[in-house]
Amino acid sequence: MARYSAPPVTTGTWVRRVLVVGYLFLLVVWPVALVVSTTFDNGLGNLSDAFSDPDVVYALQLTVYAAFWAVVINTVFGVGISLLLVRYEFPGRRTLSALIDLPLSVSPVVVGLAILLAYGGENGFFGPALTGIGLQVAYAPLGIILATAFVSLPLVIRELVPVLEEIGVEQEQAATSLGANAWQTFRRITLPSIKWALLYGVVLSLARSLGEFGAVKIVSGNVASQTQTATLVVEQKYQDFEQGTAYATSFLLALIAVAALVVVTILRPKEDHDGD
Repeated sequence: MARYSAPPVTTGTWVRRVLVVGYLFLLVVWPVALVVSTTFDNGLGNLSDAFSDPDVVYALQLTVYAAFWAVVINTVFGVGISLLLVRYEFPGRRTLSALIDLPLSVSPVVVGLAILLAYGGENGFFGPALTGIGLQVAYAPLGIILATAFVSLPLVIRELVPVLEEIGVEQEQAATSLGANAWQTFRRITLPSIKWALLYGVVLSLARSLGEFGAVKIVSGNVASQTQTATLVVEQKYQDFEQGTAYATSFLLALIAVAALVVVTILRPKEDHDGD
């Protein structure tokens, strides 16, 4: 079997590499690095100010809480929807697949307004019924969770669908023919095959959930120490000329997201990296 030999590196190849690296540096690395350097421009003072501010501490706690439940919701339904799209044929399958990408194409502000119209208070379509059973969506943590889950919905699914298509159904059919039920087949055959794609989708969903701003601002009401998330407190602190605290809070959000991505990248088996 002939071995693949890489094409020679030409001047044009080096030019393209420099352009790509330069583009990524100017668009991503440099701005994020400036946030980090500004956060520590007076040592740990900005971080100390952020952690001593009760509004910031509450906002970080609320953000993690909302992101956790949004990720749980998207993981459960993401796996189910992915299996439905790949393993079954039904009318409207293409339409469902297109709708899944809707959160990526619609402005988060529109998402927030849509949630208010559907579930918010007395004017929402389901608002009175939900209020009657003691559930408040608008200007409450539940609304923040719904908005966050909406905007991060496609991330788990778009990681799982290609992997499910690649592994096929032969092993699952073999397990079924040997007497395994649906749950046993999923737990012993399907889940081990998709675990890394699922984990990466979960991390992407977490990162997206931590950074959501537009939809959350609409549904939350942005009340300090009640419904204000970390991204909203960053905006408020920056506008109030407490820029050190704003940069420190931004740094903490970025740190969590980047750390999760780095850990997953390190833990993924080498063959998975080679196949990407």
